[in-house]
Amino acid sequence: MLRAGFELGIFLLNAARNPQANLSLIWFTVSSSVVHAAIMALQSFAGGHHMGHLLGDVPALLLVAVVLSVLVLPSGLKQSAAAAV
Repeated sequence: MLRAGFELGIFLLNAARNPQANLSLIWFTVSSSVVHAAIMALQSFAGGHHMGHLLGDVPALLLVAVVLSVLVLPSGLKQSAAAAV
């Protein structure tokens, strides 16, 4: 999973140069971070040996989702019709 996160980070750094053209990648990152955090939280309660995820991984994933959302929403960025097709 670390490799996929690293690759996504590289693409997000590239997307930061032109966020409007890459909104779908940014929102994918937000939604996948929230879903991944929720799954990890549920799994940590299911098996006692994963409780450490509640203190580290889950808050980090939610922080990524919140920060990206806070940066994109107030900026008023909209995906162009050509990019949405």
